Amino acid sequence: MTLVNALAGLLGDRCTASADAMASYLEDERGLYRGEAACLVFPESTDEVAAVVRLCVEHGASLVPQGGNTGYCGGATPSSATQVLLNLSRLNRIRAIDPVGMTVTAEAGVILANLHDAVEAEDLFFPLSMGSEGSCQLGGNLATNAGGLAVLKYGMAGELVLGLEVVLPDGSVLNTLKPLRKDNTGYHLRQLFLGAEGTLGVITAAVLKLFPRPTEFQTAWLSVSGVAAACQLLPLARRASGDCVTSFEYISGQSLALLAQHVEGLRPPLAGEHHVLLELSGALPPGGLRPQLEQLLEQALEAGWAEDAVIAESLDQRRALWALRENIPEAEKRAGRSIKHDVSVPIADIPAYCEQAPRRLAALEPLRLSIYGHIGDGNLHYNVLAPEASDPAAFKTDKGEAISRVVHDLAAEMGGSFSAEHGIGQLKTAELARYGDPAALALMRALKLAIDPEGRMNPGKLLD
Repeated sequence: MTLVNALAGLLGDRCTASADAMASYLEDERGLYRGEAACLVFPESTDEVAAVVRLCVEHGASLVPQGGNTGYCGGATPSSATQVLLNLSRLNRIRAIDPVGMTVTAEAGVILANLHDAVEAEDLFFPLSMGSEGSCQLGGNLATNAGGLAVLKYGMAGELVLGLEVVLPDGSVLNTLKPLRKDNTGYHLRQLFLGAEGTLGVITAAVLKLFPRPTEFQTAWLSVSGVAAACQLLPLARRASGDCVTSFEYISGQSLALLAQHVEGLRPPLAGEHHVLLELSGALPPGGLRPQLEQLLEQALEAGWAEDAVIAESLDQRRALWALRENIPEAEKRAGRSIKHDVSVPIADIPAYCEQAPRRLAALEPLRLSIYGHIGDGNLHYNVLAPEASDPAAFKTDKGEAISRVVHDLAAEMGGSFSAEHGIGQLKTAELARYGDPAALALMRALKLAIDPEGRMNPGKLLD
């Protein structure tokens, strides 16, 4: 019996080898990769995932786990007609919400926005948030250790995890689904799978930390005098608000110009070349954060760091400010796509990075830049677009590698990272080999060999 027939016997019509049925699942979010697979399967339980893996072992096949397929690095795209594409969207149950211990146990296929809604109905809050939350899934968020918009206050996705359920490469199930804040009983095995991008096993469920639901959000848009002023404003905002800063986003005038040109109806409330989107949140009595926000804005204006500021006076105004930040990737796409970079450097070095990078890039040829990101986390999306009237595809082919080398080399010189939050996938395996610490890479390869000696799990991703 062939593997496809065996999987069809297990899953029925939840296994398909139809090219038409698989088509939309075989291309990544950015259209960088178009793959192929032996078949596409939709298990509905951890037991079925384990059974799929055991059949792959029996038939000597590899598999690629896939969630919402919203990643930027091709990590969920299969590359061979012998691979099984394992889509987890039907593992979409929220198994338990504990309002006393403030935890939720949810399966890998739960859409992030649906998780938000479920816990908010219990007057609780799960802070992981990003532009793709209406379609991205929890398993992918954890497998890539996603960042998002609230890392400054709550940490990366992996820092919100108390326990995992994982199907291992031999088909056995590792179950550490304990809602415990303290459990020092040996290796913290869950950490192996957070950020491993499915190369060591398939995450099927997780126990996650919850928080009291914020009762107040205060959001402000500031025009600042420069990147250095934005970085100086950050510690002021944290201290003045009692460390209630949830998000601290930098947006360049170049990115806003793209937005104005390519996305109708979105205009910044203030002029200027450098902007900050600042948000405070807390579970406080109503109005508790507004005086703090007003005070810190006054201090920023007096110090000369901020040139002007507006405060959102309603939920609609708050959404309008966030729409400016969240639609920049769409503007870049409409402008002809961009050579994207997801770098991080120590926050104190961000001004120097933003000063040196354009000079180094200008040595290549005139370029258009779109710079924005989670400056409160030291994370910049430093994206480069082709000059006006040039062909974006040809530009990327001819200049992409040299441009990325400049952007990534500078980050490495400053003790930073070439991949702050988007992971490695198949796009950045060579970059990891180039910039990764040799001892760390050796240890990663040893772990891969020990846990997945046949290279069955998501081959060709993360490690070259």
